[in-house]
Amino acid sequence: MKRNNRAKWARMSLLFTLILALVTVPYQKAEANTINVDASAAIMINGDTGQILYEDNIDEQLAIASMTKMMTEYLLFEAIEEGQVSWDDTVTIEDHLYPLSHQGGLSNVMLRSDYDYTVKDLYESMAIYSANASTMALASHIAGSESAFVQQMNEKAAELGLDHYDFVNSSGLPNSSLDGHHPDGTPADAETTMSARSVAQLAFHLLNDYPEVLETASIPFAEFQAGPDETVNMPNWNQMLPGMSHEYEGADGLKTGTTDAAGNSFTGTALRDGTRLITVVMNAGDPQIRTERFDETAKLFDYGFDQFEDITVVEEGQEPEDNTFTVSGGKETEVSVVTSENLNVATPKNANQDYTLEVVLDEKLLNENGELVAPISEGERIGTLKVNFDDPTEYIQGTQLSGVALVATEDIEEAGWFTMSMRGIGSFFSSMWTSLTDTVSGWFN
Repeated sequence: MKRNNRAKWARMSLLFTLILALVTVPYQKAEANTINVDASAAIMINGDTGQILYEDNIDEQLAIASMTKMMTEYLLFEAIEEGQVSWDDTVTIEDHLYPLSHQGGLSNVMLRSDYDYTVKDLYESMAIYSANASTMALASHIAGSESAFVQQMNEKAAELGLDHYDFVNSSGLPNSSLDGHHPDGTPADAETTMSARSVAQLAFHLLNDYPEVLETASIPFAEFQAGPDETVNMPNWNQMLPGMSHEYEGADGLKTGTTDAAGNSFTGTALRDGTRLITVVMNAGDPQIRTERFDETAKLFDYGFDQFEDITVVEEGQEPEDNTFTVSGGKETEVSVVTSENLNVATPKNANQDYTLEVVLDEKLLNENGELVAPISEGERIGTLKVNFDDPTEYIQGTQLSGVALVATEDIEEAGWFTMSMRGIGSFFSSMWTSLTDTVSGWFN
C-alpha cells in the first residue's frame, strides 16, 4: 500500500486495518447453559486477562454483603502504597464500634477500649474473619470518617470502570444493623449492591494491582490478639482453602458475603498450572446452607480448569506484517512497531475457529492526515494489535479487549526548522518535476 494512500485512508477513518493472518485456532465462547450453576448471578473470568469464560445474569445489581470488603482492601493497599497510612499505625476505635464488635450475630472480633490495635491487626481480622467493626475502624482511619471513605469507594469504583454499584458502607452489613451509625448521606435501610460483572472486575483489579492480598486471604486459620491475655479464634469463612471442609486444589481466596438480602455469596479464586480463575456466585444454593456457594463455585472451577486451555496468539516482540508508519515532523519519517507482550486467550479444548489480526493506531496520537506526530519515544504505546474472532471473545470492562499494545522500536526526535525547510523545498521541486513530466508526456500522447 502506498504511503499517500494509507494516509488518505487514515484521514477518513483514523483506523488502520491490516489483515495479517487467517489461521485456525481452538476457540469457542463459553455459553451460559454449558453448566448449571444454582445462583441468582454467576460469572467466571480469566484472572490475568479478564476474559469472560462463563456468565449468567451478570449485569443485575444485587446485594453483595461482605464482598464489599474487597473495595475496602483495595483502598487500604492504595493508601499504604501512597504513604497515607502504614501497617504499624495504631487505629483509634470509635466508641460505637466496641458494642458492635461484641454482637454475636455479626462476624466480628471483640475489641477492647483498653488495648491498642494496629492497621495490620485489623486488616487480618477483616481479610480472614470478615470482622465488621475492624473494617469500619480501618475505613475511618484511612479517610477520617466512614462517610468520607464511602465516597472514596464510589469514586474508586468509577475510576476502575465498574458499571453497576452502590457502596453505602465499608463492611457490607445492612445499614439497619448499625444502630443508627450508618454513614452520612446513606439511607438507614440501604445495603451495598453490585452486579456480578462489577464484583468480578473489582476482584480482578484487587488481585492484579495488589496480589499480596492473597498472602492473608489464603490463611485458613489465625488468632486475633484482642487484649493482653485474650485471643479470638479466626477460622477463614472461605471453606475452599487447604484443610477446610470444601478444600479445592489451588484455591487461595478471596471473599465471602452473607446477609438476608445477598443470600450466600462468594468471590473465589484459584491457581492451577499458571492459570488463575476468578469466580463470583451471588445468592447461591439453598439460603439455609452456607456451604452450597462453595459447591457452585467448584462447578465453575472444574469447568474452567478442565475444559479450557490458554494459547498464545501473539508473542512479545512480534512485528505486524506492515510494521512501519509515517511520522510527521520527525527527524525520521517512519517508525516501526512491535508487540509489547504475549497475548494469551483461553479457549475450550478441541474447538476450532478462525481469527484475523488488526492494527489500530491511537487516534489521539495522529494528526489530521492520519500520521503519527513526533516526538515519539522508544517503547511508547502507539496502538493495539487486536485479535478478531468470528465468535468474539468477551471481557469485563476496563481490561484490554483481545489485543496487545504496539510500541515504537526507536526514538523519533522532532525535526528542526532547517530539516523541515529543506524537506519542504524538496517536496516543492518534486511536485514541480512531477507536473512538468506529466505535461511533457501529454504532448507526445
